[in-house]
Amino acid sequence: MALHIVLVEPEIPANTGNIARTCAATGIHLHLVRPLGFNTDDRTLKRAGLDYWYAVQIEYHDSFEEVKEKYAGARFFYATTKADKYYADFAYQDGDFFVFGKETKGLPIELIEANRETCIKMPMSDKVRSLNLSNSAAIVVYEALRQLGFPELS
Repeated sequence: MALHIVLVEPEIPANTGNIARTCAATGIHLHLVRPLGFNTDDRTLKRAGLDYWYAVQIEYHDSFEEVKEKYAGARFFYATTKADKYYADFAYQDGDFFVFGKETKGLPIELIEANRETCIKMPMSDKVRSLNLSNSAAIVVYEALRQLGFPELS
């Protein structure tokens, strides 16, 4: 089983560390697309991931296009507040990719417009602009894992 989280130009090390910890706990692959807003030996990044970094399957990419080329044929879902459908409206499959943008700006509008049919959002009050990145990633991947029957997890 292989689900994937892609972080496009993440800016906050604690969020990436928290997502890495979720990946370690679930066997989900983590993809980081440069430029990163932090150094990968950042103390905050390591602290958020605790001592689980050895269990994270992580890949670094120089662009999102590189990810799409390497995994041509895979299904990609794009998390954005600009989506028309909710994350729970889709039936996920083994091998799916969940793409998240940078904390301050989200995903580029061109990427959203080109992939409108697979954009996903989380329901929330209009009193906030967005949820925390690491919380959003956890919500989405645990729904995918639930649909797949929590494979290889106890």
